[in-house]
This record gives sequence, structure tokens and C-alpha cells, in this order.
Amino acid sequence: MKKMISIAAMMLFFCITAGAQKFALVDMEYILNRIPAYERANEQLNQFSKRWQAEVEALNLEAQTLYKNYQNESLFLSEEQKAKKEEEIVAKEKQASELKRQYFGPDGELYKKQESLMAPIQDEIYEAIKQISESDGYQVVVDRSSATSMIYASPKIDISNEVLKKLGYSN
Repeated sequence: MKKMISIAAMMLFFCITAGAQKFALVDMEYILNRIPAYERANEQLNQFSKRWQAEVEALNLEAQTLYKNYQNESLFLSEEQKAKKEEEIVAKEKQASELKRQYFGPDGELYKKQESLMAPIQDEIYEAIKQISESDGYQVVVDRSSATSMIYASPKIDISNEVLKKLGYSN
């Protein structure tokens, strides 16, 4: 129900303002998939991700091995030795968890790499869209791939191919 109300409100807003404004659509997914630098950046990110995931998994495997050894030896260990082994296992698990957070957390290395590799590409696309919008008189440009409440839009107002041409890529 809330979704229908928000769609109706959005349509009403567009109807009211449509007379005075010129709209265009872009499909960022379509554009990005046709830019070789984006594909190279994605490949680099995948390589970093795989390497870092392997490091985290290696630490988790070490922790599991320590735990299995502890279970096998626990009958023969003193309380002091058991406590020491348990601390060692917990420390290894904590180390794996910390490494995972360092690489894959919200401000982790993967996020930073993604920002450094993708930001220049996104900035270039934004600049091309801005130039096309200014030259063709578009007041609003909507990203079709992220507009979840968009039900239908005419392909006539999609400027994705124009953006690719502006960037020097043919479709």
C-alpha cells in the first residue's frame, strides 16, 4: 500500500512538473558494462577479494585445526594447559575475524580499492551526462537501473548510447 502511494505521489509530481521540464533516462548498468576500464577494475577487485578471502580462510582453518588438536589432547592436558590452548584458539579466531573486518568491513580495504578504481570512471560518466544534459536542455536525468519504482519509461528518452558516444565508446 505504501509503495502504491509513493508511486502515485511520484507520478503526480512528475505530471505537475513535466510541462516545464525535459527528462532523460540513463542505464548506468548498460553504460558500465560497455566500458573496458570498468571491467578491468572489476577484475582487479575480484582478484583482491579472492586473495584476501584466502588469507581469512587460512586463519579460520588454523583455528579449526587448533580446536581439533585440543579436542584430541584435552584428556591428557592439565587445566593450565587446557586454558592456554583455549586462549590460543580464541586468539586465532579473533585474528581471523579482525582480518575479515579489515578487508571486507564497511571501511575495509575492498571498499577503499573499489572507491579508488571506480570513482574516476563514475566521475567521467557523470561529467558526460552533465554535458549532454546542459547541451540538450534536460533538467532531470534518472538512472533506469536504480529507479525501482519506475514502471515504464519510453526508450526515446534513454540517452545511454549518447553517453557512451560522448565517452568515446560505441554501442
